[in-house]
Amino acid sequence: MVGNIKISGFADEIAEDLNKQIEVIKKLGISYIEMRGVNGKPLVEYSLEEVQEIKKQLDRNGIRLSSIGSPIGKINITEDFDAHFELYKKTVEIAKIMETPYIRMFSFFIPSGEEPEIYKNQVFERLKSFVDYAVQEDVILLHENEKEIYGDNAKRCLEIMEQFSGEHFKAVFDFANFVQCHQDTKEAYELLKPYIEYIHIKDAKMESGMVVPAGYGDGHVEEILENLLQNGYEGFLSLEPHLADFTGFDALEQNGEQKGHKMSGEEAYTTAYDALRKILDRLQ
Repeated sequence: MVGNIKISGFADEIAEDLNKQIEVIKKLGISYIEMRGVNGKPLVEYSLEEVQEIKKQLDRNGIRLSSIGSPIGKINITEDFDAHFELYKKTVEIAKIMETPYIRMFSFFIPSGEEPEIYKNQVFERLKSFVDYAVQEDVILLHENEKEIYGDNAKRCLEIMEQFSGEHFKAVFDFANFVQCHQDTKEAYELLKPYIEYIHIKDAKMESGMVVPAGYGDGHVEEILENLLQNGYEGFLSLEPHLADFTGFDALEQNGEQKGHKMSGEEAYTTAYDALRKILDRLQ
């Protein structure tokens, strides 16, 4: 391993079944999960009692959570916020049970064909509510740059970070999502570098948008990781392969169609892991 970085990942891309997820990540020598889906259902939809049982299963296997891979902020900005905020409060309780400070979240889908700037005030009002509660409850929100949300390109991510960054609000850097928004990742990295707390490892081709293993696309993954490590990054590198279809994808991604070669979940996850390790080995 390079430095003190830790590898995690979205194990629901391996399989629905948590037993299978654990089996594969242990085989790869990984001891963290960024938990999004468990046994065919999003983690945030389980009762707190059920979450406690999931935690026990993880504990028995020596697995910890790097982050809650939540859907918070992944609704249309025009949708009702009150019910969503209740889900957010529940997600905070889940993070506490899971003993992780991190909750991955988003800055709301913008209506198709409309300018995001029209909704800036509304987006920021909602984000402020999230951040205020995160401060109160002592958790850390990780904003992910996601296609078609307000913070999908580097400029608007920077606006968000300049307004809200602090001990309880930081940035996820997702290479493939920037590529799919036709955002140069090196430019994005230079703008957001002071705010990056967590990395999603997936790459994509600029022309087609197809997700590919790290280093095989236009995300400049190796170059950016090298700079991060040289500057003392010791956080998580979280695998999000997106290399094969898996059950529940449509519920978690707004446009959940996959492109490219179909692999089993284990094959896709292993391919993504191997690509990352090759990069890290070169950077040692």
